[in-house]
Amino acid sequence: MINLFRIGSLFLSAVLFSCDSGINDTDNAIPEDINFPVPDWTEATHGKSNDPDYSIVFNQTQVNSVEIVMTASDWTTIREDMVEKIGYTFGSGNVTTAGPGGFTSEDPVYVPVSLKFNGIEWYKVGFRLKGNSSLSSSWRAGIYKLPFRLKFDEYEDTYPQITDQRFYGFKELSMSPGAKDNSLIREKVGADIFRMAGIPAAQTSFYAVSIDFGEGLTYCGVYTMVEVIDDTMVDHFYGAATGNIYKPESTFKSFSASEFEKKNNEAENDYSDVENTIALLNSTLRTTNAPQWRSSLEDLFNVDHFVKWLAVNNTIENWDTYGNMAHNYYLYNDQDKGLTWIPWDHNESLTSTGRNALSLPLSGITGNWPLIRYVIDDPVYLEAYKAYVEEFTGNTFTTEKMNALFEYHHNLISPYVSGPLGIEQGKYTQLSATSAFPGTLSELKQHVTKRRQAVDEYLN
Repeated sequence: MINLFRIGSLFLSAVLFSCDSGINDTDNAIPEDINFPVPDWTEATHGKSNDPDYSIVFNQTQVNSVEIVMTASDWTTIREDMVEKIGYTFGSGNVTTAGPGGFTSEDPVYVPVSLKFNGIEWYKVGFRLKGNSSLSSSWRAGIYKLPFRLKFDEYEDTYPQITDQRFYGFKELSMSPGAKDNSLIREKVGADIFRMAGIPAAQTSFYAVSIDFGEGLTYCGVYTMVEVIDDTMVDHFYGAATGNIYKPESTFKSFSASEFEKKNNEAENDYSDVENTIALLNSTLRTTNAPQWRSSLEDLFNVDHFVKWLAVNNTIENWDTYGNMAHNYYLYNDQDKGLTWIPWDHNESLTSTGRNALSLPLSGITGNWPLIRYVIDDPVYLEAYKAYVEEFTGNTFTTEKMNALFEYHHNLISPYVSGPLGIEQGKYTQLSATSAFPGTLSELKQHVTKRRQAVDEYLN
């Protein structure tokens, strides 16, 4: 395959590095006799003491590039682990006798990889696959553009030379391949829109990624790098994250500790914040004394923030989240505001094609989703919801602002999707066809027009 990044470096040598496909397994090794610091190591690039450098890692004006190199043996380890966990061999689409035959609640295995960025190497970085439906469907189809996560200090116990290794201050980073999104920008702009509306969300940026699965570097297209909530995002928006951070799989109908994965404070077996919130949400106080129910709920849960998120989420149409699915959100127990909703995973936002997104009136929501149904049934919260829909549509979700946002990011990644700096194709893309990408810009613009019409009908 033509090394497209070597071509690209001729045009953008100031920001892109030349991708030499001659890397082999020994390049991924740290010599045993080398002392700390390892080659390329500086405190600014690899160290823990500096604050995360958002301007470099989450650059908003260019597409960064990275090379990831693993050994053939490590790729085999990943394949065997996935068969055990989900029951499918890579690319076969067939269920084997091992595994549950679908999603897995257990994280896939880590393997050590080398990562190069701007000619600098990071050593023995933990690499693992991630995701549910996007991972499962990509795996069965044999698509190498897989969703994955990086953990830069995963192997510090084995290799003390990389103790507290960071990537410009970031310990973990998530990489979204644009599954089920021919525009490849929904993950990016979805998070942008929430932040534009005043709802904290993970930072995102674009990366052109080449991966060596043990047989040489291959271009795997444009990914969206996503900030990890419990690594830096909560600290960035809320200060020192001492409160519990959860990644739930819960409808809030009843409490089960197994549905609230703790991302910090794991040693403290204390789930009282979410347990008390769920108990009060579903209590009879809601119908017997609504003012007291609201006051007590607001002491535990940031209701106003949730209502605002709900208004924005329903306006843009984002079906793959609470109300349809019991996942794709985080909770942070802020000491001032209580449990606070954090949106996550936006690759299927800004679309209604073939999906049952929540309606603006929320008429189809049942008591199986009490955090929506019971809150919106309250007339005080319903009025707040309508006001936030109107505010968001009037101030943020305007045709002018959204068209400019879509055009900017579409044009930014176009050279890395369909040339001249890269072409996504074959088993190394999530696009249904390379020709599908150009038309997605007009589709996104049309979606905004339709949603603004839906808001007018709802409010009037």
